[in-house]
Amino acid sequence: MNKKNIILIVSLMVSVYSFSQELQARISVNASRVNSSIDKKVFVTLQSQLNNFLNNRKWTNDKFEANEKIECSFLLNIESVVDANTYKASLIVQAARPVYNSSYKAALINFQDPDIAFKYIEFQPIDFSDNRVQGTDALAANLTACLAYYAYMILGLDYDSFSPKGGDAFYQKALNVVNNAPEGSNISGWRAFDGLRNRYWMNENLINSRNNILHDVVYSYYRAALDKMYDAEKEARTNMLQALTQLDAFNKETPNTMFVQFFLQTKADELIGVFKNGTSDEKSKAADMLSRLDVGNSLRYKQEIR
Repeated sequence: MNKKNIILIVSLMVSVYSFSQELQARISVNASRVNSSIDKKVFVTLQSQLNNFLNNRKWTNDKFEANEKIECSFLLNIESVVDANTYKASLIVQAARPVYNSSYKAALINFQDPDIAFKYIEFQPIDFSDNRVQGTDALAANLTACLAYYAYMILGLDYDSFSPKGGDAFYQKALNVVNNAPEGSNISGWRAFDGLRNRYWMNENLINSRNNILHDVVYSYYRAALDKMYDAEKEARTNMLQALTQLDAFNKETPNTMFVQFFLQTKADELIGVFKNGTSDEKSKAADMLSRLDVGNSLRYKQEIR
């Protein structure tokens, strides 16, 4: 093999490596509730196509090494058959990022979206365009629009957790999906009046300039607190307490914002673990704030932190 060919092959390898995909996603389609008259093989095909869609698409212009990929999972529960090849489903979205100097992975998102209506014919192309979200068939476009939206929100939260306001560009991409989302009588979750906890409000909370403190909360929680827990536990707890103080102040000024409940979802064990070894003052402050912010776990915080 001559030198020119070797250089070309190496260049191509470097190019492919430099633009490796960002997500290490696993999507499962559960059709156990669908009656036996439907050939379940269609959902196996759908699952395979959606996994390829999420994992093989390039979502950013940044280089991700294999160990930097964001671990995430999507569980699509088919709830009912609305019409021929048309389904009503819910979607559970989970993503996590590693904590420095540990094997622990901290949750970035753990959210259930109950409003996924879509149309799918076996082997139909699964694709998405940032420039033309709608497509020619609103119901056929809705599923990939939802997955692309959550992919961008996951990227935004991950980038925010490593640098202050690092996720802005991805929240804007998610906003583009919201603004150009498919519209139809069975499609919901994209508009302000579709409810108080949906795709619209999740994104709005993070792009609204009045809520800039939320980006500081995300950064402080992960990068300034969890990532320092191994090397500087006392400093990490101080930073975690500061993040909660900011979130508490935000919640008092802007009550019932979706982000607060969304952010604290499934974090009770993590927070109890952080503060149970703190000083009496840290424990008291943390238990008081968390009891206000995460009412569903209020008793746990009072009993297990104090």
